[in-house]
Amino acid sequence: MLERNEMKSNDPAPRLVSLDAFRGATIAAMLLVNNPGSWNDVYSPLLHAHWHGWTPTDLVFPCFLWIVGVAMTFSFARRVEEGADRGRLMAHIWRRAAIIFVLGLLLNAFPFGLLPAHHFYFATLRIPGVLQRIAVCYLAAAAIFLRTGWRGQAAWAAGLLAAYWAILKLIPVPGHGAGGLEALGSLPWWVDSHLLAGHTWSGAPVPGFDPEGILSTLPAIATTLLGALAGHWLRAPATGQRKTLGLFLAGGIFLAVGAVLNRWMPINKNLWTSSYTIFMAGWAMVMLAVFYWLIDVRGWRRWATPLVVFGINAIVIFVLAGVVARLLGLISWTTGGGATTNLKQFVYQRLFIPWANPCNASLAFAATFVVVHLAIAWGLWRKHWFLKI
Repeated sequence: MLERNEMKSNDPAPRLVSLDAFRGATIAAMLLVNNPGSWNDVYSPLLHAHWHGWTPTDLVFPCFLWIVGVAMTFSFARRVEEGADRGRLMAHIWRRAAIIFVLGLLLNAFPFGLLPAHHFYFATLRIPGVLQRIAVCYLAAAAIFLRTGWRGQAAWAAGLLAAYWAILKLIPVPGHGAGGLEALGSLPWWVDSHLLAGHTWSGAPVPGFDPEGILSTLPAIATTLLGALAGHWLRAPATGQRKTLGLFLAGGIFLAVGAVLNRWMPINKNLWTSSYTIFMAGWAMVMLAVFYWLIDVRGWRRWATPLVVFGINAIVIFVLAGVVARLLGLISWTTGGGATTNLKQFVYQRLFIPWANPCNASLAFAATFVVVHLAIAWGLWRKHWFLKI
């Protein structure tokens, strides 16, 4: 629910402003890459890698999950240290995860067949999704967090990555054999196409595959745990300069390890490979180090205010953006010439196409989409309304 002034004096831990700003930058990037004016006219860095490899766009989702892990440490560590009832904490975690998961399902189903251009069937409702993965990773990582210290969390992260590597390489897929890392024939595809038959992403590389599917959630949990480990470091009794340096060094090591492992296990966002997990965690550490040094160490905060505004209501803005984007594409009508158009095409062709080349017009539409949602987030921030799940 939306509540006024979530940042009260009796909060269990002080807010890390740089983390809010980093989360806000991630949400802004999500909105930018998900909402071009035309998918036919997009600059390549704003598209996901087709399969193996990575682009800046492939940083966005793992960074958000990693941030969930960092925030988890700040949210729970002090409560655990003060002897809070772990059963009650776990009940809160289950409730929060369930709400986020259901929000994801509702977003997939929206607008529930209520518009003529939308056909809704439970038999084809996509079950996985971004919010669903966040919910599952949060639930699993939080459960591990409450039962282990940082060494145990590191062991769990390493174990999940090693196990996932072995699963992909060693378990044979019927009709395809073991070790296949293409969409068709990979073990994640086989599991999703059987256990989620009819409920996977319609835009996937091959039918039955889902980039937020079942098996690839295992290394995504490791992404969240790696964020939790960074949170432990940021809570340590050390100077801000030392914490910044530690994040930079750890990030560099993770980037190097991920790049080396890419030779044997390609960096791949769709499969969320172990090399991808390590490599993207490295980028997340480096980027948070920059935010942390500028905002929390140097105290230069004013420039980051728009990002903080996004970051403190991240789930609200993500869900709202999904609803708005869906409505823009589904509110349609027939023109005088008999052609069918929708609200997005109308706005894009009237306000953006006339004054820019196709790629710039498409980018300008996406940037405007971000600015409009920033204005909404700013209004919520000014009224001190924050989503509390």
